Amino acid sequence: MPKFSNIAAYKFASLTDLKTLRSRLITVCKDWNLKGTILLSTEGINLFVAGAPEKVELLLAELRSIPGLEKFEVKVSESDHQPFNRMLVRIKKEIIAFGVPGIDPGKRTSPKLAAKTLKQWLDEGRPVTLLDTRNDYEVKLGTFKNALPIGIDQFRDFPAAVSKLPAGMKEQPIVMFCTGGIRCEKAGPFMEREGFKNIFQLDGGILKYFEECGDAHYQGECFVFDQRVGVDPTLHETDSTQCFQCLTPLDKEDQQDSRFVAGKSCPYCFKTSLEQDALNLAQRREAIRRAVAPLPGSQPYDNYRPLNVPQHCDGMSLFDFLHTILPHIPRADWEGLAAQGLLVTDDHLPVTGKHIVSAGKRILQKMPNLTEPEVNGDIQILHEDEALIVLNKPAPLPMHAGGRFNRNTLEYILHQVYHPQKPRAAHRLDANTSGVVLVTRTRHFASHLQPQFAHGEVGKFYLVKVQGTPKEDSFSCNAPISAEPSEAGAREVDFEEGLPSRTEFRVLQRNADGTTLLEARPLTGRTNQIRVHLWQMGLPVCGDPVYLPGNKLGETQTLRVEDAPLCLHAWRVTFLHPLHRQRMEFTAPKPEWAMQVQG
Repeated sequence: MPKFSNIAAYKFASLTDLKTLRSRLITVCKDWNLKGTILLSTEGINLFVAGAPEKVELLLAELRSIPGLEKFEVKVSESDHQPFNRMLVRIKKEIIAFGVPGIDPGKRTSPKLAAKTLKQWLDEGRPVTLLDTRNDYEVKLGTFKNALPIGIDQFRDFPAAVSKLPAGMKEQPIVMFCTGGIRCEKAGPFMEREGFKNIFQLDGGILKYFEECGDAHYQGECFVFDQRVGVDPTLHETDSTQCFQCLTPLDKEDQQDSRFVAGKSCPYCFKTSLEQDALNLAQRREAIRRAVAPLPGSQPYDNYRPLNVPQHCDGMSLFDFLHTILPHIPRADWEGLAAQGLLVTDDHLPVTGKHIVSAGKRILQKMPNLTEPEVNGDIQILHEDEALIVLNKPAPLPMHAGGRFNRNTLEYILHQVYHPQKPRAAHRLDANTSGVVLVTRTRHFASHLQPQFAHGEVGKFYLVKVQGTPKEDSFSCNAPISAEPSEAGAREVDFEEGLPSRTEFRVLQRNADGTTLLEARPLTGRTNQIRVHLWQMGLPVCGDPVYLPGNKLGETQTLRVEDAPLCLHAWRVTFLHPLHRQRMEFTAPKPEWAMQVQG
């Protein structure tokens, strides 16, 4: 069978013009049939990529032609299959999420200890603490003999874990290690800042140690972040897998246990199917209750609004840059914010009007003691399995961060409840729209569900109450909808440049008060499609704060909890399940406004 080269690498370097670089790398990787993930940031690059050996070499040549990456070195292993499903190139704030300002490995990091030197130290029995900076589930699969796990679920928890280490360790020699070394690049300087005086980081991490020293002083395998799960000290893929339910890495012995059921359970989370389903739903519902009481955005916090510096602003003074990208905000307002120390760099250092900005960098606008507006946190789970979460979303509740909402969002709440997983919605509903939302547990399942929405293969049925009475029992609208929002922030019908759109409607109930309950079926997926089409036909949705009677536009806004609801509800959805590919259908309970009968 053909062999695939698997490369893992990172480098802290000052990179600019990231959007152009991202486009360039996507193109060449697809041309060369490479798959994996490349993360780009102004602080550097981090990648895991696999493909034919000669094509991987072409990619390395391409990367080494980029200023700052001339000496880009990688760790290489082989597999007999492609361990990745697709090619992703993403722009991130950090190439390894840490969230601690002032740590810049591109300028300075802790001393690096060569793999062979560490082996020599361990052979000699030197008194040294081996600190495993990885997540607990990685440590389970293997680590150095007598190593001290830091005890975390994710790398962002590292600073809190360091604060719990014995004070006496600050004087001891410590060699920290991780998979490939990138986490230690940030962990080392942080520990030094916290008063640890003898910090070393294993150069190249466990993978480099395997390459140069084999299994000496190491027990087990090394967890890797792709479909291989684990590699042995010869850098070959092992038989280890990962439990879909609890994400625990499972070695060969774990998989032979009768409690291991692929895609269902493992010895560490096994319950009978009925017990497991009931326990999962009860735990999730309780976790959601805790996550929204109080609402996460109700507690004051400092928020930082990023203002990215484009190429055409490179070399400008601070206020010229700000006036260029946001000309509607008076210069005096920016001067006032700078005087208050509310304009800062990524390192959270205040800047003045004399500051010169650089392309690819950013300025942060600090918003201290921010409290977000109240939302409806009554999120109900309709179904959950290893691939999918089906929710009944309340309203008002934004799905993603934006505007006044960062933490009081469905995404933020789900990330807290399902940690360490980061569920992602396969589609979106407006903040003011309630009803069925499909959420995938992993990127893999998202890749099987999201395309169904893009290709119109998902059946979507809404309940909507409108002002007015249609003459026909069934009707439709094909009016094209603008691709971009108007000045009021709303979409409108645009017969010249609008996107093709079609919605079918069916009358369910005509009410004596002049309103009508409809079933709406959007066959395309344009923003605000149902609302715009009904507005165009003179049947505005009851409670809509934007598309008003008489074809007038109101202010775009998320309703307050105490406001009358927008009478639009995602009622029913049909689709192919992303795991077993069977046709599924889910229905959300009707809201109160849809059950009222007016005769």
